[in-house]
Amino acid sequence: MKLEQIYTGCLAEAAYYIESDGEAVIIDPLRETAPYIARAQKDNAEIKYILETHFHADFVSGHIDLAKKTGATIVFGPTAKPGYEVHVATDGEILTVGKIKIKVLHTPGHTMESTSYLLMDEKGKEQAVFTGDTLFIGDVGRPDLVQKVKAEITPQYLAGLLYDSLRTKIMTLPDEVVVYPGHGAGSACGKKMDKETMSTIGKQKLFNYALRADMTKDEFIAAVTDGLVEPPQYFPANVIMNLTGNVESIDDILARGMRPLTVAEFEAVWDSAEALVLDTRKKEDFVKGFIPGSVYIGVDDTFAPWVGTLITDLKQPILLIADSGREEEVITRLARVGYDNTIGYLNGGVTAWKNAGNVLDVIDEISASDFATLYSSNPSLDVLDGRRHSEYDSEHIIGAENFPLDFINRNMATLDKNKKYYVYCGGGYRSVIMISILKARGYHKLVNIPGGYKALAATSLKRSEHQEVKTEL
Repeated sequence: MKLEQIYTGCLAEAAYYIESDGEAVIIDPLRETAPYIARAQKDNAEIKYILETHFHADFVSGHIDLAKKTGATIVFGPTAKPGYEVHVATDGEILTVGKIKIKVLHTPGHTMESTSYLLMDEKGKEQAVFTGDTLFIGDVGRPDLVQKVKAEITPQYLAGLLYDSLRTKIMTLPDEVVVYPGHGAGSACGKKMDKETMSTIGKQKLFNYALRADMTKDEFIAAVTDGLVEPPQYFPANVIMNLTGNVESIDDILARGMRPLTVAEFEAVWDSAEALVLDTRKKEDFVKGFIPGSVYIGVDDTFAPWVGTLITDLKQPILLIADSGREEEVITRLARVGYDNTIGYLNGGVTAWKNAGNVLDVIDEISASDFATLYSSNPSLDVLDGRRHSEYDSEHIIGAENFPLDFINRNMATLDKNKKYYVYCGGGYRSVIMISILKARGYHKLVNIPGGYKALAATSLKRSEHQEVKTEL
């Protein structure tokens, strides 16, 4: 038997490959199909099943495309009602793959159809459980996402189901059973996941706050529903895509997006298609010169989640600025979260744009040390902290206004185009995104602080720390 975790850091998502005696299973595949097909071919194996733990909200699954290409059977757990042909398994059903068996465990709570899969080896011993978003390492799945699709299913109701699922289906497994979750730290599907991407039932019963042995159902419901922030706006749309199956093949998406455009063609398409120009290069390159009106979201960081958070229309036509040779990677990562309408890229990038006689814009910057000197002598400067509320509440520069990037589309109108703003985030990625969006909307008096709060915290600037505030009270 072979078992591999296929982890994608950008989405903090884990898919799985299991093979036994020439038959293979893929659990929770991403949109692209080639890596899974290639992995099975390496073992001369046939993909027999594609197991889905639930209708994902944070990415568009590649299960339909993969099934068409391989003949594999898509499997969902009880209560799932997708708009395409699948095998809806019963609770406790056994699936045979080569010499191993996989037991279906219906574990509703994150969603109604949420299902875990228990792997048993050739001797029938319980080896591992693939928990999807039911159980994470150090956390459990948030119970509020279904409400974005069905308002009558409340977070409290789902949390109660999750409590029962964990205690009757998961915590009863042997302590040595390995836990393989659907996500790791950084995913918006949970609140406080650990950095580890695997654990054991025994360790989770000891260290996971939600699995405390003496925790009552009321305590559990209160704990898992407390502090939930609004999920990214693309989550409900991805659920619908995964539920209905109304998705294009990744091959068609790549064919449309991998179209090199001359500067003249690029400008014509930009105008006629009302496209968004998305610049995905390194932030250090973007600030030195970019096409006016383009928006920056760098592919080398948490690219897909920020695209899904900030670009409100999944059908938005997108034109790319990308480092040469990385265009296909960018298009694939956009498609993972449902942005399928990439319609080409600028051949030659910003260099071609400049060589054609067009101007480039730049972002003004000030170092953290120089800003500290300036701010200390002029504390009336307008400073925007682009981090999330929780980060700001934990610690921030005194006098800075919290202006989370997550909600820039909602809060942009509160800013004054005639004022000069100094902008920082955690490490410098989000502030460049924020400034690019604001400049595209006509806000030009903006100064970036590279290195963000990490750099500012090393200066002499006064900071407000959550712990200090509590002590004072």
